[in-house]
Amino acid sequence: MKRALVVGTDVYRTFRQLRGCVNDARAVSALVARHEDGTPDFDCHLLADSIAGVDHDSLRRAIEHLLSGGADVALLYAAGHGLVRDGELTLVTTDGTSQTPGVGLNDILSIAARSEIREIILILDCCFSGHAGRVPQLTVDTAVLRPGLVILTATRADEPAVETAKRRGLFSTMLCAGLEGGAADVLGKVTIGGLYAYLSECFGPWDQRPMLKANIEREGELRRCRPSVPVDELRRLPELFPTPGQELPLDPSYEPDAEPRNPGHERDFALLQRARAAKLVEPVGTEHLYFAAMNSLSCRLTPLGQHYRRMAQRGWL
Repeated sequence: MKRALVVGTDVYRTFRQLRGCVNDARAVSALVARHEDGTPDFDCHLLADSIAGVDHDSLRRAIEHLLSGGADVALLYAAGHGLVRDGELTLVTTDGTSQTPGVGLNDILSIAARSEIREIILILDCCFSGHAGRVPQLTVDTAVLRPGLVILTATRADEPAVETAKRRGLFSTMLCAGLEGGAADVLGKVTIGGLYAYLSECFGPWDQRPMLKANIEREGELRRCRPSVPVDELRRLPELFPTPGQELPLDPSYEPDAEPRNPGHERDFALLQRARAAKLVEPVGTEHLYFAAMNSLSCRLTPLGQHYRRMAQRGWL
């Protein structure tokens, strides 16, 4: 069972108003609620009101409810102002003041530490969010995370988060693109590690930089998209390539538009072309599979292809 609390705060009584956080929260909620094929994913509670905002007590109660147990995976996404005081990051709420700005991350981490939920993911889309998890009483570079906890932040500890002219956060825009498939692996799975790798490539040296802090043994699935190669076809890799480094001889019968026709070879070639697009297979002696077939050359598995062949051989697919 997976559930998510998705928070977006644009309205503040003391702090500068924002424009994109509610939009960000709605976009993220729509994506994590369902996989690409429409099947349910996270059971989402959206806490985002463009008029009333989100007050301290409502946010804290919602976080306590999210982490109270009864789920295998809990996700908190929060977009809004972030403020650092005495080395601690605080999620600023609508009723926050300079003295009591909102809900502190140390408070959230304390709730998480007591939670029985096996996997907890915090995605913090706010300024200075890289401070999350730091313990200033030890050193500024020390983080203590309970097992199963992941923190993905929009920025480093000293950076603001950027909003775009389209009333969206820049980090959220890239995050959603990753969830839509940009960060998916060959099987179509979007994991937190794959998402971070994707986001890292979306921002340049002069931009805000996402950070990832984690204490996990395995990565859960944030969302499932259409696979690059269907699983039933991946399971055929050991059949086509009996050994990892073996080359598969090709000839014109593999190409549908050439003679002689061979329906079995043509089906195999369609699989090989999809595997080629997913960087699992490469032609030998030429750049294109078409020419490898027409010139009776061969193809072979790439290192990534050998990985998926090994998974298929072990029955892990």
